[in-house]
Amino acid sequence: MPLVSSNYDPPFLFKNGHLSTIYSGLLRKVTHIPQERQRISLPDGDFLDLDWSLPTAPTTKIVVLLHGLEGNAQRAYILGSAKALNANGYAVCAVNFRGCSGEPNTRYRSYHSGATEDLKAVLDHILDTENYTEIYLKGFSLGGNLLLKYLGEGNSVPAEIKGAVAVSVPCQLADSLTQLLSFKNIAYAARFKKNLVEKLKAKQQLFPEKISDADIKNVVTLKDFDDIYTSKAHGFADAMDYYTQCSCLQFLKDIQVPALIINAQNDSFLGEPCYPIEEAKYSTAVFLEIPKYGGHVGFHGASNITYAERRAVEFFTKLS
Repeated sequence: MPLVSSNYDPPFLFKNGHLSTIYSGLLRKVTHIPQERQRISLPDGDFLDLDWSLPTAPTTKIVVLLHGLEGNAQRAYILGSAKALNANGYAVCAVNFRGCSGEPNTRYRSYHSGATEDLKAVLDHILDTENYTEIYLKGFSLGGNLLLKYLGEGNSVPAEIKGAVAVSVPCQLADSLTQLLSFKNIAYAARFKKNLVEKLKAKQQLFPEKISDADIKNVVTLKDFDDIYTSKAHGFADAMDYYTQCSCLQFLKDIQVPALIINAQNDSFLGEPCYPIEEAKYSTAVFLEIPKYGGHVGFHGASNITYAERRAVEFFTKLS
């Protein structure tokens, strides 16, 4: 498909990518969106917490929401998405990845950009216990990479899955890491690292034989965290092997379900390899929209509804 043209033109202040990113991540508030939590068991004995929000009228359509790195189902970008989708007749199941729901998960492993087995478990649960005939996926950043990998890596995608939207996607993980480690993103990287190190300390309490004090001390950058923990806990040789195997870029050509990627031109987390222009040109299912503005999971919009939230509703409605 050719590139999708974008008409996103935010107010002047939100044309600044960093302001858009920071406002969305730290300052935006979304209220009046009740959630009901459900815990499901995973095949390896661990658990996932799902936060459900429903429209006022019964529906056969549901959207599964996937958050980004160190996010959860209470982040404004998840709540805002749920509110907009509920208002348009979609049920929402917001997934909290392992260890992200406020309670440590029970296994040494956690979540990562390519952990599609957990998405499969959520979809199996929905298909086995609910009566939705149309399932849509929407993911942000890490969650966007995960859902695109799932759609293209050769899974038997259920016929009920009709479409997907992925926002601010680090399609090439090593490139996104390079961007995060650059000076322009020093504050974001420090925040991510602080949260991840705290998680690692909590994991050490459960598995002291696997994580040493030296391991924690040696986490100086985000790549160190992936070398020391992410790769080892999930069966990869090292951080670069993890990035290589889990980047969704290589799987886009095999996606058969209509999927819209929205990556802002001024997203400081993404370098050139994260804009899959050639892959979209030659795909029958992947649509790529590159708004000039938006930052990383920003896309400020009127009435506290972001541009990405409006676009997801539009895209899913056309497929319905």
